[in-house]
Amino acid sequence: MHRSQVRAARRTTALLFPGLAFSAAASAICVVIHLAVESLSPLVAAVAFGAVIANSVGVPARFSIGIRFASRRLLRVGVALLGFQLSLAQVRALGGSGLAVVAVTVSITFLGTRWFARRLGLSDGLGLLVATGFSICGASAIAAVEGIADAEPDEVAFSIALVTLCGSLAIVVLPIVGHILGLSPIAYGNWVGASVHDIGQVVAAATPAGADAVRAAVVVKLTRVVLLAPLVAGLLVARRRTVVHSDIARPAVVPTFVVGFIVAILLGSSGLLSAEVLRIIKLIQTGLLTMAMFGLGCGVNIGRLRRLGGRPLVLGLVSWILVAGVALAATRLLPT
Repeated sequence: MHRSQVRAARRTTALLFPGLAFSAAASAICVVIHLAVESLSPLVAAVAFGAVIANSVGVPARFSIGIRFASRRLLRVGVALLGFQLSLAQVRALGGSGLAVVAVTVSITFLGTRWFARRLGLSDGLGLLVATGFSICGASAIAAVEGIADAEPDEVAFSIALVTLCGSLAIVVLPIVGHILGLSPIAYGNWVGASVHDIGQVVAAATPAGADAVRAAVVVKLTRVVLLAPLVAGLLVARRRTVVHSDIARPAVVPTFVVGFIVAILLGSSGLLSAEVLRIIKLIQTGLLTMAMFGLGCGVNIGRLRRLGGRPLVLGLVSWILVAGVALAATRLLPT
C-alpha cells in the first residue's frame, strides 16, 4: 500500500472512529436495557435512545460522520447477516400451504398498506416504510428499504415506533383472540408468526399456547424474512424505471447487501457452520443493527415528528389489523 493510501486510510479512520465509538457505547446500553426488559428489542431501544440524545443534549459535530456511516453502511451489513438466522430446511418444513399463508399475508398487507397511505395523503416514503415493516419483519425491514424509500429520518423513526406499538399490542390481544377462536397450538403459532413483526414479540405472543406454538411461530416468522430480498429487488426495479429518462444514476437491480443476505441463507443452510459460529454471527448482526438504529434515531427531529400528526398512527393501526386479519384468514383457509 502506498504512503498516500495509508494516510488516506488514517484520515478516514480518524473521522469515523469518534462516531462509531459513540454508537457502539450507546448500543451496549440498549442491549443491557433489552436484557432487563426482554420484550423490548435493542433495535427499538436504540432508535428511542438516539432520538432522546439528539433532541435533548444534542450530538457533537465530530460524531456525525461515524454515526452516518453506522446508519447506512453498518445497517446493510447487519441486514445481510440476518440471513444466517434462516435455513432452507425450515422453509421446506412449512410445506406449500404454509408458504402460501406467508406469501398471501405479506402481499396483501404490503399492497393494502401502501394504498391506504395514499388515501390518507401520507408521503409515499412513509407508506413504503410502514408497509414493509408490517408485512415483513418490523424494524429490520424498515431499515432495509430506508434508502429506497427516500423518507425523512422522522418518518423512519415513526414507522419503527408504529410496528413496535402494534407488536406490543399483539402480545396481549392475540392470545385472547386465539383462545376465543379455539385455535390449535400449531394454527395459533402459524398465525402469530405470519402477523407479528419482531422475533421477541413473536415468541412472547406465542408462549401462552405452549412450545409447539412457539416453534411454529418462529419458523413462519423467519420465512417471512426471506421475502425481504425479492421485495427490495422489486422496489429497485420499479425505481430504475422511474429514472430511466433522467440524469439520476439508476440504482442496481439487486444491491450488494441483498446478495449478501441470500448468500448468508445458503451458507447457514449448508451445515458448514457450527451452532456456536451462528450464535456469534447473530450477536454481531444484533450489534451492527443496534448501532445503525441508534444512528437513525440521532437523525430524528421531534418537532418535525410532531407535525406528522395522527394520520401515521391511523395507518399503523389499520396495517396491524390488516396483517392480523389476513394471516388469520389464510391460516384457517390454508391450514399447515
